[in-house]
Amino acid sequence: MSPESPHLSLATVCLSGTLEDKLHAAAVAGFDGVEVFAPDLIAEALSPDEIGHRCRDLGLSVELYQPLRDIDSTDPDRFAANLRRADATFDVMSGLGADTVLVCSSVSPDTVPDRDRLAGQLHTLAERAHARGMRIAYEALAWGRHVHTWDASWEAVRVADHPALGMCLDSFHVLARGSDPAPIADVPGEKIFFLQLADAREVSMDVLSWSRHHRLFPGQGAFDLPGFLGPVLDAGYSGPLSLEVFNDVFRQSDPVRTAVDARRSLLALAEATAQRGSGADPVATPPAISGPAFVELRDPGAGPHGELGGVLHALGFTRTGVHRTKPVERWEQGDARLLVNAAGEDGSSAIAAIGVESADPRAAARRSERLCAPPLPRRTGPGEADLTEVAAPDGTSVLFCRSAPDGPGPAWSQDFVPTGDPVAAGTGVAGIDHIGLTQPYDAFDEAVLFHRAVLGLDTVADGEFAAPFGLVRSRALADDARRTRIALTVSLLRRGSWGPAVTDPQYVALATDDVLATASAARAAGVRLLDVPSNYHDDLAARLDLPADRMAAYRELGVLHERDADGDLLQVCTELLGGRLFLALVQRTGRHDGHGWADAPVRMAAHRRSRRNATTA
Repeated sequence: MSPESPHLSLATVCLSGTLEDKLHAAAVAGFDGVEVFAPDLIAEALSPDEIGHRCRDLGLSVELYQPLRDIDSTDPDRFAANLRRADATFDVMSGLGADTVLVCSSVSPDTVPDRDRLAGQLHTLAERAHARGMRIAYEALAWGRHVHTWDASWEAVRVADHPALGMCLDSFHVLARGSDPAPIADVPGEKIFFLQLADAREVSMDVLSWSRHHRLFPGQGAFDLPGFLGPVLDAGYSGPLSLEVFNDVFRQSDPVRTAVDARRSLLALAEATAQRGSGADPVATPPAISGPAFVELRDPGAGPHGELGGVLHALGFTRTGVHRTKPVERWEQGDARLLVNAAGEDGSSAIAAIGVESADPRAAARRSERLCAPPLPRRTGPGEADLTEVAAPDGTSVLFCRSAPDGPGPAWSQDFVPTGDPVAAGTGVAGIDHIGLTQPYDAFDEAVLFHRAVLGLDTVADGEFAAPFGLVRSRALADDARRTRIALTVSLLRRGSWGPAVTDPQYVALATDDVLATASAARAAGVRLLDVPSNYHDDLAARLDLPADRMAAYRELGVLHERDADGDLLQVCTELLGGRLFLALVQRTGRHDGHGWADAPVRMAAHRRSRRNATTA
């Protein structure tokens, strides 16, 4: 299998809609084939022949029909009835143009416990399939009654010894039980008939419920899928990389968007597996991201006299440039560069774009397009940098750029005419620590994959916290050097009219070596810092043995302080700027790798009070 052009397949169970909707979405996303799920076919008005023709018209091959359940039986009459059911399935497959059917290990009470007898029944089934020019792919369900591991399914296939009988390997069933995939490399490749891939986050529940509701596309969960796929390819498997993902959100979402996300996951997995192998392919290498070049903030009141401009000035930023052709200003302090765009659409401030430093922006853009994130249309004026802009799942733009003037083409900063304003003394802001983005509920897992695959970031923290308005899921992604950090959050459930006063908050966390000094200077300059309740600081004083004068400064400035075994995270937040945007001043000590989630409920409640007080004053 080449990581540049793997044959990609998608089970229809992954998508929302009718079978026709799902086939259309798979084709639009660029898949080569599909697994047709029996319940999807049963609910479809088109006949198997018509569905087969539709697939061929769309450029899709039907790689697999599935599933045939509970085939083996200790009851001879029931086994005979199951064979008749299989014959009817072969008729359906003939119409579809499929030559392989998935047979799951049985879960029924009359399942055959003896390996040799099971192998004999599988041999009989394979003989009937072989007579029709078809194959049986036998899969071990993680909850199978007697066969629930991949090696047990291989033993049954090996003993049955029929050319029309092989294994279907499903990463979820293998990894959910903690099985070691490494010995798969010793299985003859020609006996691995089919491969199904799925990721999942770590949860504590029965494996059946875990499988039916919480699977994810590769790169969205916690499974080591390159470590699974590598041995399968080493065994000699050369068939499709196919996704079988049961997920409650995916099965209610736009099928085309979900299919595009699915295809990106397989391409990224193929690349990651190639990198782990004998050598990395240049096309498969994630871009060398060396930090945020800038964060662009949309603010209808932009300008040196607007709210955001006033806050940045008070924070010690200097307005260093004005864009040549667009209503955008550049503000700088230390290595932190914030662009303020006056072209607001809805009257509220927000993070509009993130520019990431890349040694080769063009190569990063080509790879992004290959990973299903094509460039957005972008107007470039004479002499301006030709930046590639792609859209993250939440609508935030990501631009690949260089700040250095050397290299092909102009650097992005040359798009700005210097203002000549004297450089401010600053308040100690050194750079951008991280960027916080609240995601739409349906796009959270998609966003995780986008930032991992397209930007080459990896998960550094994953969890949930109880906020005042419900449970919030969080995932932080970063590069190895922690120069680029993205913190994603999503509310797990939002129903009815009652909700927070601050929906979908976004923020830029600015790094400082002395948050007390920076916050004091900001307050003295008129920045409205968030008021943190005394109850929080009373509890903090009881937990941490801090000097009285330091606690007094914490109370005055609204400092939030997290501590773990690796160090401390101190942060001070501004009040909201234009609706849902705020800035945070952040100081890290030691090797603290957090993003303020332990104290996020306190901050969220404080922002609600601040917003409520502002609207009732």
